[in-house]
Amino acid sequence: MPASELAAIARVKPPTASAHLAQLVAGGLVTDRRIGRHRYFALAGPEVASAVEALQLIAPRRAVTSYSQSATARRLAEARSCYDHLAGRIALDLADALVAEGAISPLDAGEPGRLHATDGPLGMRLRLADVGDVGSTGPRSRRPEVRGCLDWTERRPHIAGRLGSHLLAVLLADGWVARVPGDRSLQVTAAGREAFAALG
Repeated sequence: MPASELAAIARVKPPTASAHLAQLVAGGLVTDRRIGRHRYFALAGPEVASAVEALQLIAPRRAVTSYSQSATARRLAEARSCYDHLAGRIALDLADALVAEGAISPLDAGEPGRLHATDGPLGMRLRLADVGDVGSTGPRSRRPEVRGCLDWTERRPHIAGRLGSHLLAVLLADGWVARVPGDRSLQVTAAGREAFAALG
């Protein structure tokens, strides 16, 4: 995102956002790329996203003072992106269903897991057989196949690693979830609600 959008989301003045972004880039936590007149900023990698999620576990909770904040908090708690994978209640329900089906081993936060089988109905529907193709070239290929990432709203691990990236891509492509402009929340579509209800 460009600095102006990040400033608006953080509710700070653009010069303040630019100063903080410059420090984050200098520290290697954020990358920037110039496209036309604008510079776009992104987290430097999944390790940074994991650190941010972990810090949210100990950050003091801010009081919700408006309907808009309340609606955003509800959306983020239900479904959101965590770097390139799915987080929130929906992500945990999906992880529980995949563990119950035997497709993945139980998750521990920060620890590599195992992708066991892809022939269960949910594994087939989510095309888990394709996970080996995710990030098979370049620096992302060192990512574990499955990893637990501690969910800051629910305090237990959701699915990260190559499988987590694959699942978010499939859910977006199949229309189960849709991105919400301006924040990390994901809108669960009518088709997604029906599919997720069938999980349990």
